[in-house]
Amino acid sequence: MGLLTRTREQAPCEVTISHRFEELSAHVKFLNGAVVNPGDSVQVHGAEIMAPYGEVIREERTATIIRASAVERLWTRATGDFEFMELCEFSFSEEVLS
Repeated sequence: MGLLTRTREQAPCEVTISHRFEELSAHVKFLNGAVVNPGDSVQVHGAEIMAPYGEVIREERTATIIRASAVERLWTRATGDFEFMELCEFSFSEEVLS
């Protein structure tokens, strides 16, 4: 990881897609123990996975992890809390607006 340069690494992964009444989710688990840090991005290779309703599908794939530069990582950590707070600016209530 350089000060201004990004690095790439390949990692085997397991993709789990759940399309059930109880859960609608997609998860990626790296099989080599790789960890994604703030500012990093991940691209999973292969065809689109479509899980029929009521099923959970697991497939092994290869992923490319693009590691953020030191400057990008610092910027992400510095501004990440502000972006998180944007998500908290709403609430659910039973009151009707008039």
